[in-house]
Amino acid sequence: MEDELSTLFKALGHPIRRGILDILKQSPKTTGELKEFFPDVSRYAIMKHLNTLQEGNLVVIRREGKYRLNYLNAIPLQEMYNRWVGKYMKTAATSLLNLKSVTEQKGGHKDMKAIDQARVFRIEQEVLINAPRERVFEALTENVEDWWEFRLAPKGVSSRFTLDPVPGGQFIEKWGEREGAVWGNVYYANAPEEIRLIGHLGMQGAVNSSYTYRLLEKGDKTVLQLSHSASGIIEDHWEESHIEGWKHLLETKLKKYIEENK
Repeated sequence: MEDELSTLFKALGHPIRRGILDILKQSPKTTGELKEFFPDVSRYAIMKHLNTLQEGNLVVIRREGKYRLNYLNAIPLQEMYNRWVGKYMKTAATSLLNLKSVTEQKGGHKDMKAIDQARVFRIEQEVLINAPRERVFEALTENVEDWWEFRLAPKGVSSRFTLDPVPGGQFIEKWGEREGAVWGNVYYANAPEEIRLIGHLGMQGAVNSSYTYRLLEKGDKTVLQLSHSASGIIEDHWEESHIEGWKHLLETKLKKYIEENK
């Protein structure tokens, strides 16, 4: 843990690297696109800064066709926040990370302005978990009820989650005798390496949304990669809310749950 934090602080220790993170917070960029923001800095220097950010796990790279896109990975920042800030600002942090506020929205405007809300977002995050891949996959699927915090059930009504990790399986929340909500449908499963789902994840209306968990072995640990894409009539705050919500679920809830229940 101390080595990981030292690498993180090193990655944050240069103003250009912090500037790169600010840029990637808005949207992913290729190395060439990042270079345009720093006209007095060579492409080689930008690549070195990106390598340092990768070592700190603050940037993840995804190939799309012939392009290599750099994505902000905010989860290490969440870990630092939890250690240095969160215990002093627990109430504020809970409010910031509460994705359920999004799920309780009444929906978007229903006039002609809705067409202006058509957009796309993509979230890429990684978290290193001190557990073997099989255990992480088990927690993601069989034990989802133990760490998935957000609910669609009416306030004051208890509910339970199940996720059947087979093609056609459902990630479902149930309450009462016949009430419930489907959070996702499994369309690809390759245990314990990958599982892909389609589901709104709290968004309402004309939205297409899919999310993927990939599990990579790193010695006796596991790198959990999340990819979440959404397109359609998307409210302004939904992308940021889901970024914060995923950080909270994967870093604060899932990682802690697995590492404390080996």
